[in-house]
Amino acid sequence: MPYFDNGVYETRRRALAEAVAAAGIGGVVLGTGAEFEYLTGSAMHSHERLTAFVAGPGGFRVVAPMTDVATLCHEAALDGVEVVGWRDGDNPYALVKSWVGDGVVELGASLTADHVFELQARVPTRALSPGVRSCFLVKDAGEVAELTRAGEAIDAVHARVPELLVPGATEIAVADQLRELIEAQHVRADFVIVGSGPNGANPHHDFSDRVLESGDPVVVDIGGTLDSGYHSDCTRTYVVRGVDGSDGADGEVDPEFLTAYEVLHRAQQAAVEAARPGMTAGELDAVARDIITQGGYGRFFTHRLGHGIGLAVHEAPFIIDGSDVVLEEGMVFSIEPGIYVPGRWGMRIEDIVQLGAAAAVPLNHQPREVAHG
Repeated sequence: MPYFDNGVYETRRRALAEAVAAAGIGGVVLGTGAEFEYLTGSAMHSHERLTAFVAGPGGFRVVAPMTDVATLCHEAALDGVEVVGWRDGDNPYALVKSWVGDGVVELGASLTADHVFELQARVPTRALSPGVRSCFLVKDAGEVAELTRAGEAIDAVHARVPELLVPGATEIAVADQLRELIEAQHVRADFVIVGSGPNGANPHHDFSDRVLESGDPVVVDIGGTLDSGYHSDCTRTYVVRGVDGSDGADGEVDPEFLTAYEVLHRAQQAAVEAARPGMTAGELDAVARDIITQGGYGRFFTHRLGHGIGLAVHEAPFIIDGSDVVLEEGMVFSIEPGIYVPGRWGMRIEDIVQLGAAAAVPLNHQPREVAHG
C-alpha cells in the first residue's frame, strides 16, 4: 500500500508533467521499480510482462497485464491516472505508442532490454534527460525524513558491531547476528558484508567461514529496508580486539593499515565537507581520490566515491570520476572511499549525506575513526 498520502504522489506526478513539457519530448515511459513506486506508491513487479507508467500529452496512464490490474488498483495511489489492462496476445507497446506524442520518448532505468527494444521499434527513444531525471534525484521532505530514519536505524546496528568482533568468531556467525540486528530495526536486511583480514580487500565480499583473529581489520557494510521502502547503507571499518582486551595481537595492529586508514579518514571527511550544490559528481569524486592518491594508495581505490539512495539502494546520482552530472540541493547519496590492498586488508568509510543549500548533512553518525572490536 502507498506509504504517503495520495496528495504526495499527485504532486510528484505534476512535477514530472512539468519536466516533460519543459523538455519538449513526446513523453516518458517508466517500468516497475523505484521510479514507478515513487510516482504510484506501488512496489509491484511485472515479471516478463510489460507494466509501465506513461506520462504523455494526454496525461498519465499505466499499462499492466490483466493478471495484475486488480492488485495494482488496490495497492497504488492512482488518482487521475488511467489504468489500462492488456491480455496475453495483445500488444502493449502499441498502446504505449498511441499515448505518447511526437518526438523522442524518454525511458526509465528499470525497463529491461526486451521492453526497450520493442519500444525502440515504434518510437524514437533515449534515456531520461537531466531535467526529467531531477524529478527522481532530488528528494522531497517525506523522503528525507525516511532516509534520516534509515540512517538512525543502521547507526543503531553499527553501535553493536564492536561486541560481535571477537577472536574465534567466524564471519558467518557475525553476519548472522548482524542480520538479526538489522531486521530488528528494519522490515528486512538488504545485505551484510563482513570482510576480515585479506577478505576486506574485496569490496563486495559478503562473508565466509574465515575465523577472526586478534588485530584483524574488518570491513562491515550493512543495509536494510524500512516499512516505507527507503533504504539504509553504511560502512565502518573495525579492528578485532585481542583476547586480553588489547587492540590486536600482542597489543599491535599493522602500522601500515593505520597509516592508510588515516589517509582514508581524511579523504572521506574532506569529501563530506566539500560537497556543494553546483559542483559536478566528478569534482566531488576527485576530492577524495586526490587525497588517497597523494597518500600513495590511489591504485587501491578501485570504485566510485558514491551512489544515490532512496527507494533503491543504488540509484543516480553516481559520484564517479569524470561525471559531469551537476549536484543539486536535496540529492541524497553516499560518500564511501575505500582502500583495498590485495592479500592483506581493506577499509571503507561510508556515510549517506543529504545535500543542503550550502553543505552536505551526514545522515550517519557513528564514529568514523577506526573502531576496535
